[in-house]
Amino acid sequence: MPSPGRLHLITDTRPGRDPLAVVDAALSVAGSELVVQVRVTDDADDRTAYELAVEVARRCADVGATCLVNDRLHLALAVGAAGGHVGARDLPVDAARRVLGPDAVLGATARDPETGTAAVAAGASYLGVGPCHATSTKDGLPAPIGPEGIRRVASAVPVPVIAIGGITAERVPALLAAGAYGVAVVGAVANATDPARATADLLTAISAVPPPPSLDWGPSPGFAPWRGSPTSGRGAGAAGW
Repeated sequence: MPSPGRLHLITDTRPGRDPLAVVDAALSVAGSELVVQVRVTDDADDRTAYELAVEVARRCADVGATCLVNDRLHLALAVGAAGGHVGARDLPVDAARRVLGPDAVLGATARDPETGTAAVAAGASYLGVGPCHATSTKDGLPAPIGPEGIRRVASAVPVPVIAIGGITAERVPALLAAGAYGVAVVGAVANATDPARATADLLTAISAVPPPPSLDWGPSPGFAPWRGSPTSGRGAGAAGW
């Protein structure tokens, strides 16, 4: 199973955005170090989402980067992505693991230790935890949890924690010091005047802090593929990515 990577770029497909141009800029700097999560707006049809995912997956494959698809796991399978990510209103984690199979990367959203440990038991290979700070990228999110919220979750689970929500290069050190393995961004790159430079700044901030040791990249030992998990039916968390 590929590692989930320390820098995740989530596509911004809101009106007026050019997600492929942003992906191209980020990949030109980060190459194989980047994970691109294909996320579309809720009102996007599957054909539109599929066409974007095909292009992102191709670009990632060209440089050895990792492509994941958020929410729509059938599209992850259709384009040959490395895996996917599920939020609170998507498939439960154990069901998502059965869809993707035992070797895929599967991220799940969490904002507290209880939800995080349940997601790991159900087969999550990493956790997206947040929002860490206030963000305008997505509506309806709960209150920010800050570095202390990251610390609480990271100390409770054996898998990588990816901090999300209001991430900037300046905020990266505190989040990594709290136990995050990496960060996921949207606006920090997509809204930048120079997305390539913004990507480089994030990578510099991340590389300055070694990753936590002894992380488990795969499904938890208690997960039984195709039969569900001890937490069958549990969702990923209180807020979706």
